[in-house]
Amino acid sequence: MSEQVSTETVKVIDRLTITFLVDNCIEWMSKLPAGFTHELPQHLQQGLPIDTTKGVPVLNFDNFCCGAHGFAALIETYVDGEETSQLTLFDTGPDSLSLVRNVSAMEVPIHKIGHVITSHWHSDHTGGLLSFLDLRSTVVPAAKPCIVDVHPDRPLSRGIAPGPGYDKVICALPLDPTFELIEKAGGVVEKHAKGHAIADGTVWVSGEIPRVTDFEAGMLGGMRWVEEGSIGRWTGEQHIMDERYAAIDVAGKGLVIFSACSHAGIVNVVKDAVTTFSRPIYMIIGGLHLAGPEFGPRIPPTVEFLSKRLIPSPTYILPMHCSGFQSKIALEREFGDGCVPAGVGHKIEILGDREHDKRLFPPSYL
Repeated sequence: MSEQVSTETVKVIDRLTITFLVDNCIEWMSKLPAGFTHELPQHLQQGLPIDTTKGVPVLNFDNFCCGAHGFAALIETYVDGEETSQLTLFDTGPDSLSLVRNVSAMEVPIHKIGHVITSHWHSDHTGGLLSFLDLRSTVVPAAKPCIVDVHPDRPLSRGIAPGPGYDKVICALPLDPTFELIEKAGGVVEKHAKGHAIADGTVWVSGEIPRVTDFEAGMLGGMRWVEEGSIGRWTGEQHIMDERYAAIDVAGKGLVIFSACSHAGIVNVVKDAVTTFSRPIYMIIGGLHLAGPEFGPRIPPTVEFLSKRLIPSPTYILPMHCSGFQSKIALEREFGDGCVPAGVGHKIEILGDREHDKRLFPPSYL
Protein backbone atom coordinates (compact mmCIF):
# COMPACT_ATOMS: atom_id res chain seq x y z
CA MET A 1 0.00 0.00 0.00
CA SER A 2 1.14 3.54 -0.67
CA GLU A 3 1.83 5.91 2.17
CA GLN A 4 -1.29 7.87 3.11
CA VAL A 5 -0.98 11.59 2.58
CA SER A 6 -3.29 14.15 4.17
CA THR A 7 -5.92 15.65 1.87
CA GLU A 8 -6.84 18.42 4.32
CA THR A 9 -5.51 21.06 1.91
CA VAL A 10 -7.83 19.90 -0.90
CA LYS A 11 -10.78 22.22 -1.45
CA VAL A 12 -14.31 21.27 -2.43
CA ILE A 13 -14.98 23.39 -5.51
CA ASP A 14 -18.13 25.05 -6.87
CA ARG A 15 -17.50 24.95 -10.61
CA LEU A 16 -15.45 22.68 -12.85
CA THR A 17 -14.95 23.22 -16.59
CA ILE A 18 -13.14 20.61 -18.67
CA THR A 19 -12.02 21.00 -22.29
CA PHE A 20 -10.50 18.02 -24.07
CA LEU A 21 -7.51 19.23 -26.08
CA VAL A 22 -6.07 15.89 -27.23
CA ASP A 23 -7.79 12.55 -27.66
CA ASN A 24 -7.84 9.75 -30.22
CA CYS A 25 -11.45 10.45 -31.16
CA ILE A 26 -13.27 13.35 -32.78
CA GLU A 27 -16.99 13.18 -32.05
CA TRP A 28 -19.17 15.90 -33.57
CA MET A 29 -22.64 14.40 -33.77
CA SER A 30 -23.55 12.01 -30.95
CA LYS A 31 -26.04 13.11 -28.34
CA LEU A 32 -24.35 14.44 -25.21
CA PRO A 33 -25.77 14.90 -21.69
CA ALA A 34 -26.67 18.29 -20.24
CA GLY A 35 -23.55 20.29 -19.45
CA PHE A 36 -21.56 18.76 -22.34
CA THR A 37 -20.89 20.83 -25.46
CA HIS A 38 -19.66 19.74 -28.88
CA GLU A 39 -16.81 21.60 -30.55
CA LEU A 40 -18.88 23.22 -33.32
CA PRO A 41 -21.12 25.36 -31.06
CA GLN A 42 -18.03 26.67 -29.31
CA HIS A 43 -16.60 27.90 -32.63
CA LEU A 44 -19.89 29.60 -33.43
CA GLN A 45 -19.67 31.43 -30.09
CA GLN A 46 -16.14 32.60 -30.94
CA GLY A 47 -17.52 34.74 -33.76
CA LEU A 48 -16.80 33.28 -37.19
CA PRO A 49 -16.57 35.38 -40.38
CA ILE A 50 -19.97 35.97 -42.02
CA ASP A 51 -20.66 35.20 -45.66
CA THR A 52 -22.19 38.52 -46.75
CA THR A 53 -24.15 36.88 -49.55
CA LYS A 54 -25.70 34.11 -47.50
CA GLY A 55 -25.74 35.92 -44.16
CA VAL A 56 -24.40 32.98 -42.13
CA PRO A 57 -21.06 32.12 -40.47
CA VAL A 58 -18.53 30.18 -42.54
CA LEU A 59 -16.69 27.24 -40.99
CA ASN A 60 -12.95 26.80 -41.49
CA PHE A 61 -11.95 23.23 -40.72
CA ASP A 62 -8.30 24.27 -40.61
CA ASN A 63 -9.20 25.89 -37.29
CA PHE A 64 -10.89 22.82 -35.79
CA CYS A 65 -9.26 20.32 -33.45
CA CYS A 66 -7.45 17.26 -34.76
CA GLY A 67 -7.29 13.83 -33.14
CA ALA A 68 -4.10 12.09 -32.05
CA HIS A 69 -3.14 8.98 -30.09
CA GLY A 70 -2.76 10.61 -26.70
CA PHE A 71 -4.56 12.65 -24.11
CA ALA A 72 -4.70 16.21 -22.79
CA ALA A 73 -7.42 17.96 -20.81
CA LEU A 74 -7.70 21.56 -19.68
CA ILE A 75 -9.13 21.72 -16.17
CA GLU A 76 -10.59 24.97 -14.80
CA THR A 77 -11.52 24.95 -11.12
CA TYR A 78 -13.34 27.69 -9.21
CA VAL A 79 -14.36 28.17 -5.59
CA ASP A 80 -17.11 30.65 -4.82
CA GLY A 81 -15.77 33.79 -3.17
CA GLU A 82 -12.26 33.45 -4.57
CA GLU A 83 -10.97 36.08 -6.95
CA THR A 84 -10.00 33.88 -9.90
CA SER A 85 -10.31 30.36 -11.23
CA GLN A 86 -7.34 28.00 -11.59
CA LEU A 87 -6.31 26.52 -14.96
CA THR A 88 -4.45 23.23 -15.05
CA LEU A 89 -3.37 21.11 -18.02
CA PHE A 90 -3.50 17.36 -17.48
CA ASP A 91 -1.11 15.70 -19.97
CA THR A 92 0.02 17.13 -23.30
CA GLY A 93 -0.63 14.59 -26.06
CA PRO A 94 1.89 12.68 -28.20
CA ASP A 95 3.61 15.20 -30.44
CA SER A 96 4.66 18.78 -31.06
CA LEU A 97 1.68 19.54 -33.32
CA SER A 98 -1.68 18.35 -31.99
CA LEU A 99 -1.85 20.16 -28.65
CA VAL A 100 -0.65 23.54 -29.91
CA ARG A 101 -3.04 23.33 -32.88
CA ASN A 102 -5.99 22.45 -30.66
CA VAL A 103 -5.09 25.08 -28.05
CA SER A 104 -5.28 27.67 -30.82
CA ALA A 105 -8.50 26.22 -32.23
CA MET A 106 -10.24 26.42 -28.85
CA GLU A 107 -8.77 29.87 -28.11
CA VAL A 108 -7.33 28.70 -24.79
CA PRO A 109 -5.72 31.47 -22.69
CA ILE A 110 -2.58 29.40 -22.23
CA HIS A 111 -0.72 32.10 -20.29
CA LYS A 112 -3.26 31.57 -17.49
CA ILE A 113 -2.42 27.87 -17.16
CA GLY A 114 -0.46 27.70 -13.92
CA HIS A 115 0.24 23.96 -13.75
CA VAL A 116 0.87 21.09 -16.14
CA ILE A 117 0.47 17.58 -14.72
CA THR A 118 2.16 14.69 -16.50
CA SER A 119 0.29 11.55 -15.54
CA HIS A 120 3.26 9.28 -16.33
CA TRP A 121 6.36 9.01 -18.48
CA HIS A 122 4.97 7.78 -21.79
CA SER A 123 5.46 10.05 -24.77
CA ASP A 124 1.81 9.92 -25.89
CA HIS A 125 1.21 11.96 -22.73
CA THR A 126 4.36 14.09 -22.61
CA GLY A 127 5.14 14.60 -26.31
CA GLY A 128 3.45 17.99 -26.55
CA LEU A 129 4.92 19.47 -23.38
CA LEU A 130 7.88 21.36 -24.85
CA SER A 131 5.93 22.80 -27.79
CA PHE A 132 3.20 23.90 -25.38
CA LEU A 133 5.73 25.67 -23.15
CA ASP A 134 7.37 27.28 -26.20
CA LEU A 135 4.00 28.56 -27.43
CA ARG A 136 3.10 29.85 -23.99
CA SER A 137 6.32 31.85 -23.68
CA THR A 138 5.89 33.18 -27.23
CA VAL A 139 2.28 34.31 -26.79
CA VAL A 140 2.91 36.09 -23.48
CA PRO A 141 6.67 36.37 -22.82
CA ALA A 142 6.10 38.04 -19.46
CA ALA A 143 3.63 35.40 -18.19
CA LYS A 144 4.24 33.86 -14.80
CA PRO A 145 6.28 30.64 -15.20
CA CYS A 146 4.27 27.44 -15.54
CA ILE A 147 4.84 24.70 -12.96
CA VAL A 148 5.29 21.26 -14.52
CA ASP A 149 4.33 18.58 -12.00
CA VAL A 150 6.14 15.31 -12.75
CA HIS A 151 7.02 12.02 -11.13
CA PRO A 152 10.76 12.00 -10.32
CA ASP A 153 11.38 8.53 -11.81
CA ARG A 154 11.85 9.48 -15.45
CA PRO A 155 13.03 6.48 -17.54
CA LEU A 156 15.86 6.74 -20.04
CA SER A 157 13.57 5.09 -22.59
CA ARG A 158 10.55 2.82 -22.78
CA GLY A 159 9.72 0.21 -25.38
CA ILE A 160 7.00 -2.18 -26.52
CA ALA A 161 7.26 -5.99 -26.59
CA PRO A 162 4.07 -7.55 -28.03
CA GLY A 163 2.62 -10.94 -27.12
CA PRO A 164 2.52 -13.80 -26.92
CA GLY A 165 6.00 -13.83 -25.43
CA TYR A 166 6.24 -10.17 -24.37
CA ASP A 167 10.02 -10.47 -24.49
CA LYS A 168 11.13 -9.04 -27.86
CA VAL A 169 11.15 -5.23 -28.10
CA ILE A 170 9.87 -4.17 -31.51
CA CYS A 171 10.29 -0.42 -31.01
CA ALA A 172 11.16 2.29 -28.52
CA LEU A 173 8.77 5.11 -27.75
CA PRO A 174 9.89 8.67 -28.48
CA LEU A 175 11.89 10.04 -25.58
CA ASP A 176 10.10 11.96 -22.87
CA PRO A 177 11.39 15.50 -22.36
CA THR A 178 14.20 15.76 -19.84
CA PHE A 179 13.96 17.92 -16.74
CA GLU A 180 16.59 20.20 -18.25
CA LEU A 181 14.65 20.67 -21.50
CA ILE A 182 11.46 21.42 -19.57
CA GLU A 183 13.24 24.14 -17.60
CA LYS A 184 14.85 25.52 -20.76
CA ALA A 185 11.41 25.81 -22.39
CA GLY A 186 10.16 27.92 -19.49
CA GLY A 187 8.66 25.33 -17.17
CA VAL A 188 9.40 25.06 -13.47
CA VAL A 189 9.87 21.38 -12.69
CA GLU A 190 8.34 20.08 -9.47
CA LYS A 191 8.96 16.40 -8.74
CA HIS A 192 6.41 14.55 -6.64
CA ALA A 193 6.18 10.85 -5.82
CA LYS A 194 3.50 11.33 -3.12
CA GLY A 195 -0.03 12.65 -3.32
CA HIS A 196 -0.37 16.42 -3.09
CA ALA A 197 -2.67 19.34 -3.89
CA ILE A 198 -1.97 21.95 -6.58
CA ALA A 199 -3.83 24.84 -8.22
CA ASP A 200 -4.50 26.59 -4.91
CA GLY A 201 -5.75 23.34 -3.39
CA THR A 202 -8.41 22.61 -6.03
CA VAL A 203 -6.70 19.66 -7.79
CA TRP A 204 -5.31 16.54 -6.14
CA VAL A 205 -2.47 14.65 -7.83
CA SER A 206 -2.11 11.13 -6.50
CA GLY A 207 1.00 9.35 -5.43
CA GLU A 208 1.75 5.73 -6.26
CA ILE A 209 -1.45 3.82 -6.99
CA PRO A 210 -1.77 0.64 -4.88
CA ARG A 211 -2.24 -2.51 -6.97
CA VAL A 212 -4.91 -4.44 -5.06
CA THR A 213 -7.04 -6.21 -7.70
CA ASP A 214 -6.14 -9.65 -9.00
CA PHE A 215 -7.12 -9.03 -12.64
CA GLU A 216 -5.42 -5.70 -13.39
CA ALA A 217 -1.93 -6.97 -14.15
CA GLY A 218 -0.38 -3.92 -15.75
CA MET A 219 1.05 -3.91 -19.28
CA LEU A 220 2.66 -7.26 -19.96
CA GLY A 221 4.69 -5.90 -22.88
CA GLY A 222 6.01 -2.86 -21.06
CA MET A 223 9.81 -2.57 -21.31
CA ARG A 224 12.32 -0.11 -19.88
CA TRP A 225 15.87 0.67 -21.00
CA VAL A 226 18.37 0.65 -18.15
CA GLU A 227 22.08 1.32 -18.16
CA GLU A 228 24.68 -0.12 -15.80
CA GLY A 229 27.93 1.66 -16.46
CA SER A 230 28.51 1.51 -20.21
CA ILE A 231 26.15 -1.43 -20.74
CA GLY A 232 22.50 -0.94 -21.59
CA ARG A 233 19.67 -3.46 -21.82
CA TRP A 234 15.90 -3.79 -21.95
CA THR A 235 14.14 -5.05 -18.85
CA GLY A 236 10.51 -5.92 -18.27
CA GLU A 237 8.39 -3.19 -16.71
CA GLN A 238 4.91 -4.62 -16.38
CA HIS A 239 3.79 -2.10 -13.77
CA ILE A 240 4.21 1.55 -14.70
CA MET A 241 4.65 2.70 -11.10
CA ASP A 242 5.21 6.38 -11.93
CA GLU A 243 1.60 6.69 -13.12
CA ARG A 244 -0.62 9.13 -11.20
CA TYR A 245 -4.25 10.23 -11.45
CA ALA A 246 -5.86 13.58 -10.67
CA ALA A 247 -9.01 14.10 -8.60
CA ILE A 248 -11.29 17.10 -8.12
CA ASP A 249 -14.01 17.26 -5.47
CA VAL A 250 -17.15 19.09 -6.69
CA ALA A 251 -19.71 20.16 -4.08
CA GLY A 252 -22.88 18.08 -4.23
CA LYS A 253 -21.46 15.81 -6.93
CA GLY A 254 -18.37 14.02 -5.58
CA LEU A 255 -15.06 13.18 -7.20
CA VAL A 256 -14.15 13.72 -10.84
CA ILE A 257 -11.26 11.38 -11.66
CA PHE A 258 -8.75 11.89 -14.49
CA SER A 259 -6.88 8.67 -15.31
CA ALA A 260 -5.01 9.23 -18.53
CA CYS A 261 -3.97 5.64 -19.23
CA SER A 262 -4.93 3.47 -16.24
CA HIS A 263 -1.86 1.24 -16.39
CA ALA A 264 -2.58 0.57 -12.72
CA GLY A 265 -6.12 -0.49 -13.67
CA ILE A 266 -9.07 1.85 -13.39
CA VAL A 267 -10.54 -0.20 -10.54
CA ASN A 268 -7.33 0.27 -8.56
CA VAL A 269 -7.48 3.99 -9.36
CA VAL A 270 -11.08 4.29 -8.16
CA LYS A 271 -10.43 2.23 -5.04
CA ASP A 272 -7.50 4.48 -4.11
CA ALA A 273 -9.52 7.66 -4.70
CA VAL A 274 -12.41 6.45 -2.55
CA THR A 275 -10.03 5.33 0.20
CA THR A 276 -8.15 8.63 0.08
CA PHE A 277 -11.19 10.93 0.12
CA SER A 278 -14.11 8.86 1.46
CA ARG A 279 -16.23 10.52 -1.20
CA PRO A 280 -18.36 9.04 -4.01
CA ILE A 281 -17.17 9.02 -7.60
CA TYR A 282 -19.21 11.32 -9.86
CA MET A 283 -17.29 11.06 -13.13
CA ILE A 284 -14.41 8.96 -14.50
CA ILE A 285 -12.47 10.47 -17.41
CA GLY A 286 -9.64 9.21 -19.58
CA GLY A 287 -7.96 6.13 -20.95
CA LEU A 288 -8.97 2.84 -19.35
CA HIS A 289 -6.33 0.79 -21.21
CA LEU A 290 -8.72 -2.01 -22.13
CA ALA A 291 -8.04 -2.11 -25.88
CA GLY A 292 -6.63 -5.19 -27.57
CA PRO A 293 -6.58 -8.95 -26.93
CA GLU A 294 -4.26 -8.68 -23.92
CA PHE A 295 -6.75 -6.55 -22.02
CA GLY A 296 -10.06 -8.00 -23.24
CA PRO A 297 -10.47 -10.40 -20.27
CA ARG A 298 -10.27 -7.40 -17.91
CA ILE A 299 -13.35 -5.72 -19.39
CA PRO A 300 -16.07 -7.82 -17.65
CA PRO A 301 -14.70 -7.51 -14.09
CA THR A 302 -13.95 -3.80 -14.64
CA VAL A 303 -17.48 -3.06 -15.84
CA GLU A 304 -18.98 -5.24 -13.11
CA PHE A 305 -17.10 -3.35 -10.41
CA LEU A 306 -17.93 0.11 -11.72
CA SER A 307 -21.62 -0.61 -12.38
CA LYS A 308 -22.54 -2.97 -9.53
CA ARG A 309 -19.94 -3.21 -6.78
CA LEU A 310 -19.06 0.48 -6.49
CA ILE A 311 -21.92 2.04 -4.52
CA PRO A 312 -23.00 4.56 -5.55
CA SER A 313 -21.82 3.90 -9.07
CA PRO A 314 -20.47 6.83 -11.09
CA THR A 315 -23.00 9.11 -12.75
CA TYR A 316 -20.80 9.43 -15.84
CA ILE A 317 -17.90 7.52 -17.32
CA LEU A 318 -15.98 8.87 -20.31
CA PRO A 319 -13.83 6.09 -21.84
CA MET A 320 -11.24 7.86 -23.99
CA HIS A 321 -7.75 7.44 -25.51
CA CYS A 322 -6.69 3.79 -24.94
CA SER A 323 -10.05 2.45 -23.69
CA GLY A 324 -10.90 0.51 -26.85
CA PHE A 325 -14.14 -0.12 -28.73
CA GLN A 326 -15.15 -3.27 -26.83
CA SER A 327 -14.94 -1.59 -23.43
CA LYS A 328 -17.09 1.29 -24.70
CA ILE A 329 -19.75 -1.17 -25.84
CA ALA A 330 -19.70 -2.97 -22.49
CA LEU A 331 -19.86 0.26 -20.48
CA GLU A 332 -22.66 1.68 -22.62
CA ARG A 333 -24.64 -1.51 -22.03
CA GLU A 334 -24.49 -0.97 -18.25
CA PHE A 335 -24.44 2.81 -17.94
CA GLY A 336 -26.60 3.83 -20.91
CA ASP A 337 -26.38 7.59 -21.47
CA GLY A 338 -24.02 7.75 -18.50
CA CYS A 339 -21.31 6.34 -20.79
CA VAL A 340 -20.49 9.45 -22.78
CA PRO A 341 -18.89 9.40 -26.28
CA ALA A 342 -16.41 12.14 -25.42
CA GLY A 343 -13.75 13.41 -27.78
CA VAL A 344 -11.31 16.20 -28.53
CA GLY A 345 -12.90 19.65 -28.55
CA HIS A 346 -15.70 18.78 -26.16
CA LYS A 347 -16.35 20.99 -23.14
CA ILE A 348 -18.01 20.00 -19.86
CA GLU A 349 -19.49 22.37 -17.27
CA ILE A 350 -20.10 20.90 -13.79
CA LEU A 351 -21.78 23.13 -11.22
CA GLY A 352 -21.56 22.30 -7.52
CA ASP A 353 -24.29 22.54 -4.87
CA ARG A 354 -23.16 23.12 -1.28
CA GLU A 355 -26.54 22.39 0.32
CA HIS A 356 -26.95 19.21 -1.68
CA ASP A 357 -23.46 18.19 -0.57
CA LYS A 358 -24.37 18.50 3.12
CA ARG A 359 -27.50 16.35 2.71
CA LEU A 360 -26.12 13.58 0.54
CA PHE A 361 -22.45 13.30 1.40
CA PRO A 362 -21.87 13.67 5.13
CA PRO A 363 -18.36 13.11 6.48
CA SER A 364 -19.29 9.54 7.46
CA TYR A 365 -19.56 8.37 3.81
CA LEU A 366 -17.88 4.94 3.63
